[in-house]
Amino acid sequence: MTPSSSVDRDNDFATRQGREVEANTPRRRRDHRVDAMRGMALLMIFVDHIPQNMLNRLTLHNVGFADAAEIFVMLAGFASWIAYGSAIERHGWLVGIGRLIKRCVVLYLYQFGMLLLTVLTIRQWRRLWPLPPDAIEPELAHGSTWLWKVLTLDALPNYLNILPLYIVLLMLFPLIYALMRKNLWLGLGISAGCWLLINIDPDVNLPNWLDPDGWYFDPFAWQFLFTLGGVGAILCARHGGSLPRHRGLTAAAWAYLAFSALESFPWALWGLPDIRPFIMGPPQKTSLAFVRLIDVVSIFYLVESSPLMRSLSEGLVGQFFARFGRHSLEIFATATVMDLYARLVFSLLGTSWWMQVAVNCVSISLLFGLSLLLDARRNRARDRARASRAATGALPST
Repeated sequence: MTPSSSVDRDNDFATRQGREVEANTPRRRRDHRVDAMRGMALLMIFVDHIPQNMLNRLTLHNVGFADAAEIFVMLAGFASWIAYGSAIERHGWLVGIGRLIKRCVVLYLYQFGMLLLTVLTIRQWRRLWPLPPDAIEPELAHGSTWLWKVLTLDALPNYLNILPLYIVLLMLFPLIYALMRKNLWLGLGISAGCWLLINIDPDVNLPNWLDPDGWYFDPFAWQFLFTLGGVGAILCARHGGSLPRHRGLTAAAWAYLAFSALESFPWALWGLPDIRPFIMGPPQKTSLAFVRLIDVVSIFYLVESSPLMRSLSEGLVGQFFARFGRHSLEIFATATVMDLYARLVFSLLGTSWWMQVAVNCVSISLLFGLSLLLDARRNRARDRARASRAATGALPST
């Protein structure tokens, strides 16, 4: 094979991927693995954002270098490639970018709404009861300067910094899509180069009024994980909806995750002897350290290449998590507000076992109830759309 034919093959692959996603998806059974993974990630984010919550001893960051945020961002890249890549391929750039802008506006409104509700809650709570130290940064709890900072995404407090990252990544999507449509390896290489640059020079970041180090999730590094999610969507579309399963890659992924679990497990917290093979500090999250990146890619590969995982995602437990994942924005926003109230309640009433059970059971039950309502609303909208199409198809032609 000549070099030119190899380049042509890659270019054809990148050009055809949008059509393949569109053409393959309707003909195959719905794959619930992505929804289930995203739902699990959302619940773990909810748990991890309450430091006093005993359940956070059981979440992903205790058994691996990565945590739920990495899962969420990679799946966002996967879903964005299918949704907006297909829209650009099917309807053109104008329609595709229009949908991206609309989504970014919705995300921005959710971000501002969550911050506004948080600040107002903190100010009212302070009048009656003491505040926990991690409730919100003092700069946002006093004065009015914070409003402009919030509107320009220049003030990103802890626990409210994921949606701004998602907004920036969606704004970058047209560039990522154009590069990878031109040549898959060119787009992936440029994305990887940006990630490598940030790991060499972590000072390259967006400013954050509340943190001199900038955004907690550096978008110039995290765009690589978002891009890898898009690559995952391309490869799944080319292989019937799943990643190709190779014994060597599967064994390597399991071996790496086992090493990651040994290194990350909180042995001392559980009163167990420390059996880590190496003594490592926490890997950098802001710049998305290499060990975190490989961790989440390994998880994604094992799930998306596994027929067993696909079958489990269609079962009772899988569908429990998939309900959350199908409505990620609404669930995330509601869970974020619940996180705030849970921290306030724990600070006032303590973290006894009965309080732990009450807060977690009530919160997760409310989130599940919300997912049921959102599922029902979506099903009604689909039924109306089908009825409308059927009625239109039944009209006599003129």
